[in-house]
Amino acid sequence: MNLPPPDAGPADWEPIPAGVIDAAIAWAVKIEFNQPEPSLRAAFEAWLAAHPMHTAAWQRVQSLHTDFAALPTQLALDTLETAAAERGRNSLRRRRALKLLSLMSGTAALAWLGREQTPWQRLTADASTATGERRTLALADGTSVQLNTDSAVEVKLSGSQRLIVLTRGEILISTGTDAAAPARRPFWVDTPFGRLQALGTRFAVRLEPNAVQVSVDEGRVGLYPRAGGPGAIAAPEQSWRLSKAAAVRAAQPDFDPLAWADGVIVARHMRLADLLAELSRYRSGYLVCDTAIADLRVSGVYRTDDIDRTLEFLSRTAPVGVSYRTRFWITVYPADAPASRA
Repeated sequence: MNLPPPDAGPADWEPIPAGVIDAAIAWAVKIEFNQPEPSLRAAFEAWLAAHPMHTAAWQRVQSLHTDFAALPTQLALDTLETAAAERGRNSLRRRRALKLLSLMSGTAALAWLGREQTPWQRLTADASTATGERRTLALADGTSVQLNTDSAVEVKLSGSQRLIVLTRGEILISTGTDAAAPARRPFWVDTPFGRLQALGTRFAVRLEPNAVQVSVDEGRVGLYPRAGGPGAIAAPEQSWRLSKAAAVRAAQPDFDPLAWADGVIVARHMRLADLLAELSRYRSGYLVCDTAIADLRVSGVYRTDDIDRTLEFLSRTAPVGVSYRTRFWITVYPADAPASRA
């Protein structure tokens, strides 16, 4: 495999050679399914530094937010072993391997062949956002739909109903009056787990692997499970979990579920590991929390538009340190730990 010169510009890199794509996928698998030992980290960093194209391939793989760790370990390893056997034979086999990884991950679908370097939901969506991006849609009926990081929606306004299909990520909806319509049309949000009916309201909807989280700010929201179980009506200041089988009242999270629309995470006595998991949604790469401080409780307002500055702020306000192994591999560790531990 012949790589471009190390000083070649991004325009000279396209398309990234298949072998580099394979290597980036292989590193993602190793990192997700192992406790990274120093030797593994060193080998990864050496590979990353060997050529700018390695960095580009790694960043693109990470931008897809493939969460292999969500799988039961043995199932995941069996799947990845099969996928590894598929890789490298030809482009069709590579597409099959990537598709297999994506289908089994449960939280993301990889579609990477030629110029397709974003999850399939973004490719088919009417509107979408990349990692770290937020976007607001103003619909013709007066509704505002805000998309959080790494999200995708389809918008379907017909003569009989208004429908938003959430295929990825998280949205905040403020329903409009639909004043121009002859009769006010019902407003629905469709998700893989069921449907939500907005009853004059402002509410957030977030897709998770096994359910959808619903947080109501104003008005009420009807919740209807996909499998036909009993529905429920969510009221203001309530959070609900909607699975295919049921709608269940959920405890209020330890962060404001709507604050992301203002570009912040408002934490209230939140586990540090959970805060870092939230922050990681807004930055490509691997953000690791040392297990020794995972249960440390933090409170504050943390901006999502510059995660590096937010981590610097965190290191000044909590007993933690931040170590950058690479731009894409960050560890948050106890402030009093030896440097070698970071």
